[in-house]
Amino acid sequence: MKLRKLHIVLLFILALAIGLAGGYTGVKLAQKTTPPTEQSMKLGGETTANEAITQDMEKVDQAFRLIKENYLEDIDDKQLTEGAIQGMLSTLEDPYSSYMDAETMKKFNEQIESSFEGIGAEVNKVDDVLSIVAPVKDSPAEKAGLRPNDQVLKVDGKSLEGLSQNESVAKIRGEKGTEVELTIRRAGVAEPFKVTIVRDTIPQETVYSKTKNVDGKKTGILEVTNFSERTAQEFNEQLTKMEDDGIEGLVIDVRGNPGGLLNVIEDILKQFVPEDMPYLQVEDQKGNKTPYYSDLKEKKKYPISVIIDEGSASASEILAVAMKEMGYDVVGQPSFGKGTIQQAVPLGDESTIKLTFFKWLSPKGKWIHEKGVQPTINQKQPEYYYTSPVEIKEPLKQDQTGDKIKNIQVMLQGLDYDPGRTDGYFSIETKQAVISFQQDNDLPTSGEIDAQTAKLIETQVIKSIRDGKDDKQLDKALEEVYK
Repeated sequence: MKLRKLHIVLLFILALAIGLAGGYTGVKLAQKTTPPTEQSMKLGGETTANEAITQDMEKVDQAFRLIKENYLEDIDDKQLTEGAIQGMLSTLEDPYSSYMDAETMKKFNEQIESSFEGIGAEVNKVDDVLSIVAPVKDSPAEKAGLRPNDQVLKVDGKSLEGLSQNESVAKIRGEKGTEVELTIRRAGVAEPFKVTIVRDTIPQETVYSKTKNVDGKKTGILEVTNFSERTAQEFNEQLTKMEDDGIEGLVIDVRGNPGGLLNVIEDILKQFVPEDMPYLQVEDQKGNKTPYYSDLKEKKKYPISVIIDEGSASASEILAVAMKEMGYDVVGQPSFGKGTIQQAVPLGDESTIKLTFFKWLSPKGKWIHEKGVQPTINQKQPEYYYTSPVEIKEPLKQDQTGDKIKNIQVMLQGLDYDPGRTDGYFSIETKQAVISFQQDNDLPTSGEIDAQTAKLIETQVIKSIRDGKDDKQLDKALEEVYK
């Protein structure tokens, strides 16, 4: 790249931080936008934005020339340019603002369109550690038991320390049928553990619906796994069908939903929030707040509950807090806490800057960033929902103690095998529970927890959770919807 061209590119990028005028934005990203235009703003005294940028760019030009002409080894112009962009964004200390090269942008577009290959998990850098926001429903990540707030320390045995979020994600992604081993650190678990995941095509469906009889009343359940381009259409079609079938109440489940496109959640909220209150407010960098309204004349005639958990983020939180402030119950655990809006700005070579442009606020003007939406009814899942895989090197035996044994005892209890206790002491009752499990699953009945037994216990626990067994949060939401 010519030096002058580099100057123009970086000048344009700096202009983004000064002249924020652009198209509408997505909570995760709306890529179909027009680049902002540079505005003439006073930065102090008589210095205009253009003049200040020109002064700063002289240093950038000098650094580029110094490296290009004198560095010991040959270096690619593109590498220097992209490094400069990434460096500027890193100074923002905003995990949601990032640079995406052409290949990364292609992957992102596939994800927004709900058709891509990989493990199926939304991730984010939290305190410089790659963390799971939420696994996608029916994805390899969910089937492997990954959970919100799991921290990914290594990929295939190699540390992610020092890598950017995009670099880390690139190591996890891969073609369908290939394996990736993640080393996971989970809160409440003493040691990191390894999870091997077979990559697959990530499901395209984002809305799942069913009806359930609750005290003689037909109740609809709509589970939304993310807010991609087709989600609002799917949601409205399935809601209309349930209403035509005569539902008397509704539960909207956005647990583990990491968010998505802002215009999509808007289209959904317009079905619920009447015109006399905003469904959302957007605040710009100057503190100016803009409320957004629907043209809906009145609320739904039936009662509604919403379910959230720590994996509900961004657009999910927009939905949850709006419904909460309308007076509906929100059941579950506090949500993730992402209250900013990003816009994608194309740079002309199929690469993109994703930049935080705005805050989003609740209908009443509350900012939930880094706090989350607090449920009106706190409800945790059974203890075994929060257990973790156990690595077994030597079989665990009677009279031994430890966190691994405690973890297995809780799993056994969740699978209806009574271990007698769940404090980590391998009692005779625990041994009998292990023998019963081994008998029922055609395993050698040693009464010891070897690697094969532990793996099968974990597999059955994951299946129970995915099947919705003992789903106390859903049960509570269904119970409360008619109160």
